[in-house]
Amino acid sequence: MTSSPRPLDATQLGAYFALIEASSLLKHAVEQQLREAGDLSYVQFQLLATLGDSDTGSRRMTDLADGVVYSRSGLTYQAQTLESRGLVTRTPSADDERSVTVTITAEGSAVLAAVFPGHVGLLDHLLFAALSRADIEALADVLGRARDHMRQNPPRSAAPRRRKKADPAG
Repeated sequence: MTSSPRPLDATQLGAYFALIEASSLLKHAVEQQLREAGDLSYVQFQLLATLGDSDTGSRRMTDLADGVVYSRSGLTYQAQTLESRGLVTRTPSADDERSVTVTITAEGSAVLAAVFPGHVGLLDHLLFAALSRADIEALADVLGRARDHMRQNPPRSAAPRRRKKADPAG
């Protein structure tokens, strides 16, 4: 017999609705800024920023999908779009022929450099300006713990792909 979940109290509901509304407002503004500054979708920006932050400028597609919580097929489409613009290259992975490695190009790095000042300014204005340094540290801590807890049972798009074990008989 399963039990019903306990009801949320007013503070929990308030926190939930504030998080959802703040996230929606911020994402909308960020998406608009990214479109205007670099003709990028939010996911495309996430891909470029992740690649730009990598030591090698490259990541496997499956690792990118796991990190950005986006469907693998949708991410493939976004990577194709970025590749057609010359912002990334896609090549077979050197260590796994079934995998694809995505690498940011010089043009992709230039687009990132063009959008980052406005992106950082927008975040500072919309999100961080109303918070003290202690608030920002607390927010980072709280959201980090919530994210880590949710990643324990992530949606399929954010779950690391299981590697198929080689069949010893075949």
